[in-house]
Amino acid sequence: MEWSLTHFWLILALVLCLAELTSGVLLLLALGIAAALTALLAFLDVPFEWQLAGMGVFSGILVPVAIRWIRPRFSPKGVAYGTTGTGVEQGRRYQTLKRDFDGATGIKVNGDFYRLRVTDTGKTDLPEGTDVIFKQFDGTTAVVETITHKEP
Repeated sequence: MEWSLTHFWLILALVLCLAELTSGVLLLLALGIAAALTALLAFLDVPFEWQLAGMGVFSGILVPVAIRWIRPRFSPKGVAYGTTGTGVEQGRRYQTLKRDFDGATGIKVNGDFYRLRVTDTGKTDLPEGTDVIFKQFDGTTAVVETITHKEP
């Protein structure tokens, strides 16, 4: 079997598409599809320089399409990626959770677990299910305030 540029582009496409399984942002998948389309150019005996130009054009079209229009369709509803830590969560109410493997207390913000610290006391261990109000992030620690329920 004789190797050709078509095989190179197809192998590159396969590697990029498999690597996408580790990232989930659809960037590598778009590049893999661009490489597969470039393999089609190589199969049609287009010169190598034009294959590279084709890869650039295909990537320039498919990457923005994948990131801007396709990726949001696979994201959970109500999650605005890139906003965690910008202050949009301030004042929201959360319930504390205990992490399985180490028993750490924290809250889940946009699906990610953050260890917590209470503003008044500095405590980092609260019972599971305690209502708290998120104040801010201090590094990767969520600074919260406990909600005290007053009896009438």
